[in-house]
Amino acid sequence: MSGGSEIDLAQDLATDCSVVASLCAAVRHFGPKKGSLLPSLMYPYNHEAMQPAVSENGKYVFRMNFNGCWRQVVIDDRLPVSSTTRTLYVVDRRNPRLAWPALVEKAYLKIRGGYDFPGSNSGTDLHALTGWIPEQIFLQSDDIELDEMWNRIKTAYDQGNVILTLGTGKMLPEEEAALGLVKEHDYAVLDLKRDSLNRLFLVKNPWYDSMVWTGVGSSATLDARARGPLSESRTNMFWMTFEDVIQHFDSLYVNWNPALFKYRQDHHFTWEVPGKTEELVFTHNPQYSVLSSSGRPVWVLLSRHWQDGELDILRERKADKDRHDSSLANVSKQLGFVSLALFGTTPPGTRVPLADGYRCLHQGPYVDSPNTLLRFEPTPGLAQTLVVTQSELPLPKYSFTLSFFSDTPLAVSPASEVLEHQTTVSGAWTWRTAGGSAAHASYLSNPQFALTLPHATPLSLVLSTDVPDLPVHVAVLFSGGGQRVTAVAGRDLLGSSAEYQRGCTSASVARVDAGTYTVVASTFEPGQTGKFSLRVCADVPVALKPVLADAAGRLRTPAPTLAVFDDGQQRLRARVDVTRLTRAGILARSSNPSASSVAPAAPSAIRIALELGTGPHRRVLVVSGDGEFADASLGLRTSDVDVDPETARARGGLWLVVEQIGGTTASSSNSSTIAGSSGQRSRKGVQVEVLSDSPVHLGAWEHVEEEDDY
Repeated sequence: MSGGSEIDLAQDLATDCSVVASLCAAVRHFGPKKGSLLPSLMYPYNHEAMQPAVSENGKYVFRMNFNGCWRQVVIDDRLPVSSTTRTLYVVDRRNPRLAWPALVEKAYLKIRGGYDFPGSNSGTDLHALTGWIPEQIFLQSDDIELDEMWNRIKTAYDQGNVILTLGTGKMLPEEEAALGLVKEHDYAVLDLKRDSLNRLFLVKNPWYDSMVWTGVGSSATLDARARGPLSESRTNMFWMTFEDVIQHFDSLYVNWNPALFKYRQDHHFTWEVPGKTEELVFTHNPQYSVLSSSGRPVWVLLSRHWQDGELDILRERKADKDRHDSSLANVSKQLGFVSLALFGTTPPGTRVPLADGYRCLHQGPYVDSPNTLLRFEPTPGLAQTLVVTQSELPLPKYSFTLSFFSDTPLAVSPASEVLEHQTTVSGAWTWRTAGGSAAHASYLSNPQFALTLPHATPLSLVLSTDVPDLPVHVAVLFSGGGQRVTAVAGRDLLGSSAEYQRGCTSASVARVDAGTYTVVASTFEPGQTGKFSLRVCADVPVALKPVLADAAGRLRTPAPTLAVFDDGQQRLRARVDVTRLTRAGILARSSNPSASSVAPAAPSAIRIALELGTGPHRRVLVVSGDGEFADASLGLRTSDVDVDPETARARGGLWLVVEQIGGTTASSSNSSTIAGSSGQRSRKGVQVEVLSDSPVHLGAWEHVEEEDDY
């Protein structure tokens, strides 16, 4: 059970290469030093001999940093065997009887689900073994400052404050053979040095009998042997230039000594991951206010706790990988991605609803690793907001630990909402309700919601969808009591989001008086479908409920389409017959131009009404737009009115009336027929329909001369 400062580990289970690389790097770092890794990691341990002791009862206790705290892991000394010559656990090739590496591996794999564990990365493994802060540096990133990175890790390595490991990415078999590097494999870094020409890494393949780097520097093991501790047979070690490391490895894993910082605080929390419609916004994300009085560097480590449900996902994906020979990296990515972002907010340290429109100070990478690190220098005396973000996390609920490291005290607390009260509703744009932007006649078909405010308040709205590329928009309109909006004018707009933004958007109004308003959620083009969530925040409790569609629960009786022409002014009417008392209203919208129409839309305006009788004694029951003419492309509607058949007959009948100015209106069941028969070009069609509680019958359109009515 002797310890030693150097071990040559080998193992046939390729998925555990990160564990083996971690052991190599950790033993190299801690072995020769006072306060070696093993005395703090395992029991029993012979402190006088400075090596692990044999347990009399075959039980061993290991101390591992797992799921947010140090834990005791108890195992026995039984190790898996194979019916073939395959080795199922880690072995020291120089001393095959050395048992403690296999016991460390067994303890770690016990908390990670067992020997069929699909793999992790060496930064995460070393965090569990040592508690040192893991940082993953993506070597293929365009943002890397090579000189700054080298100086940072070289200084810390010389001071004994970092452990380094490397990880390769996906490679073709031909690349593996040519380079002597194993794909998706972790390597230990045993030394850093700089000579007159190069910055060099001493890299160790933890598999003793595996391939070794064939590039420039591969023969430099002679130099390593001259340094003393390395044996002449140690062909699994090689020197690489810093530039070769950057070119051929995907990640550098750096584990930092937490003793570098004077202050530390941990925050544990659970997170119920929002549904797909709110994945692009931060309305349910964990957020923390971070305040530093000094502005000294702050490091924040996010650790996602391991769950049994993740193991089931990995096992399923690994089985699929084995069947289709896919990438191991693709297996781990099935667990989703997490990241950390830091925002400047007003007021300082308050919650951020979404990224767009807010000042992002730092954005960490999205990683499929359980750990991610964000380093930043805070603004002294000004609270900033730290947001935990995610993408494609497969489970509904997770637990996390946020660890804050600093040289001076920090004030860290959950970020508060800017507005105290929040209300969320869900909806969908369907083929019936996806009306498009206000440039389309169908805009008013979009989902609408009645928003009731009991008192004056600031207002904030967030609209998000489950289709990331879908352009969306939200508007708050004056609507006469929260009824369905049927026409939109500039004066009706109380507030709106920026022009159509993909996936999510927000709108804010500094002050809204008490009352009931209408909120319209829209996509850019008609027919763009998807689910959405609408969140409204205010200083007072609000009521938010869907406004039913015009025809919801009512009978729709369409009139023949009207065609608008180039010139003139006309008045048309159609007889409306009812058999019993009913409540009715009129809806008018522009329809698509006919196929034979080639002229642009005319700037005409119309007005619709229900009237009793004809001539000078007629009575207007209800009229659109308070009697004002309006463009039908924006939609027109009258309010509802009760219609009695006996009264209609006594007063000369009930009539649906359409008046137009700025163009001539003709009638037909087909606007293109009118255009062809009149020799004029149709500009646009107007579809009129009666919405009623009981059946109605509409007669044919007829022209009304001015002298007939006046």
